[in-house]
Amino acid sequence: MSDIAAVLPAVPAPVPARSRSTSYAFWGRLLVVPYILIFLVFVLYPVGYGLWLARHPQSYVKLFEDPIFFRTVINTIVFLVVGINVKMVVAMVLSGFFVQSRWWIKALSLVFILPWALPSIPTILSVRFMLNPEWGVINSLIFRFTGLDGPNWLNDPTLALSLSMLMHIWKSLPFWTLILIAGRLAIPAEQYEAASVDGATSWQKFRYITWPSMRTLYLTSTILSMIWTLGDFNSVYLLTGGGPADLTHVLATLGIRYLRLDQVDLAMASIVVAMPLVLPLVFFMMKRLSK
Repeated sequence: MSDIAAVLPAVPAPVPARSRSTSYAFWGRLLVVPYILIFLVFVLYPVGYGLWLARHPQSYVKLFEDPIFFRTVINTIVFLVVGINVKMVVAMVLSGFFVQSRWWIKALSLVFILPWALPSIPTILSVRFMLNPEWGVINSLIFRFTGLDGPNWLNDPTLALSLSMLMHIWKSLPFWTLILIAGRLAIPAEQYEAASVDGATSWQKFRYITWPSMRTLYLTSTILSMIWTLGDFNSVYLLTGGGPADLTHVLATLGIRYLRLDQVDLAMASIVVAMPLVLPLVFFMMKRLSK
């Protein structure tokens, strides 16, 4: 018996479960440390430093005395109220179109999604070149077919801001259309079949089936789109540069104007004053999501 016991390998003692969980917790915390450092250095520190630069009341006095600031606030409100609602209504209509199971509609959807998939900088700058009043392709076509000179598209503030909103709608419309398509696909097909048996029209199906089922998704998407649009820098700055005469700036681009003028405190203050627009939207959206 003693020889057999000598040959058999020794069985290691089992590791306590508490020791294993402690080891996993240690390595878990250690792996999270780099992300915390990145958050502190690249998120918390810049935000805190910006708020520290904008701490002086005199900065806000100078900001409110600048007539460009009030024009910027009006532009931002118009951009949000008009641009976002037009975009979401069109997205709702297009979601009903692209949800159809026809082969040519599926092929068209691949082309439709390209504006959202392509990078913003080259696409928006290409549109700006197309709108050039002297050698742009749009005015060249107008002159060729009508013999008239096309307008100076970006020299009129109202027209330039409208084109910026159109650029924003064109660029982000595919994304929100896909979101609403997903909402439509979640509605049971049996409801539409029963409505068809009852003789319901397309409008009645939308009013009594589609809209009640998608209302929460639509409103939440609209609020989220407003929050993102408040920080949309590309659509305005790359197309108009804030011009002409700084009359098409929005709050997302106004800070760049002050940075170019070496007024860092006003640039930070222009970001802080956007908080009364952002925070209510965030609160309302989170309240709806919590339900």
